[in-house]
Formats: sequence, structure tokens, C-alpha cells
Amino acid sequence: QVQLEESGGGLVQAGGSLRLSCAASGRTFSTYFWGWFRQVPGKEREFVAAISRSAGTRYYADSVKGRFTISTDNAKNTVYLQMNSLKPEDTAVYYCAANLRVANAKNPSGYDYWGQGTQVTVSS
Repeated sequence: QVQLEESGGGLVQAGGSLRLSCAASGRTFSTYFWGWFRQVPGKEREFVAAISRSAGTRYYADSVKGRFTISTDNAKNTVYLQMNSLKPEDTAVYYCAANLRVANAKNPSGYDYWGQGTQVTVSS
């Protein structure tokens, strides 16, 4: 199993920045992709960004490309999401996830473990 715990969410004004962290423990060496997703009430969980654990290949949703950066510190088993130039439409609960299969990095159904989520609110 893989355990995930997010932190770093909060309230920020439009144009501001936040950095989310995801501390991972357990069978982290079995992970192919680390992903960040977000969800607002009444909508499906949405892909934000992903990174392959071994090669460091990054994937981004078009809506965040150029503003968000995903990175990892393998020594600390931590995944980060640096969010800059935040917009009110970025408001959501953000989830960290681990994909232990060679599946589509952008599809939430391909992820096996999820954190509890952290709220990000961007005010206009």
C-alpha cells in the first residue's frame, strides 16, 4: 500500500501562489506516476498534473500549463505542486494520487491510492 498526505492548501488572492506538498509512505518504489487532481462540488475529479517517478516526465492539463509545476523529491518521498498566477477557477479540493500500473497518467481511474485532499480557495 501507499499512504499519501497533502498539505499546503489555503486561501489566496487571484494572481498569488501556493505550493502543495504530498508526503508519501509505504510501497512508494512501486509507483509509476504521481498525480495531482482537483474536484469541485458537483463535478468530476479533474486531472491537473502528473510526473513519472523514474524518468521525471511531466504532464499537465491545458488549463494549468505554464502556471503550475509538478516536481518530486525522491529522497523525501514528497511530491510538490507549485501553483502560480492562481485564478478563481482554480478553486477546488486538490488530491495527490499514486499510480502503480502503467496506465494513462491523466485518467483518475488509473490511480490506486489517494490522499484526503487539501482545499485551495482563490479569491477574486
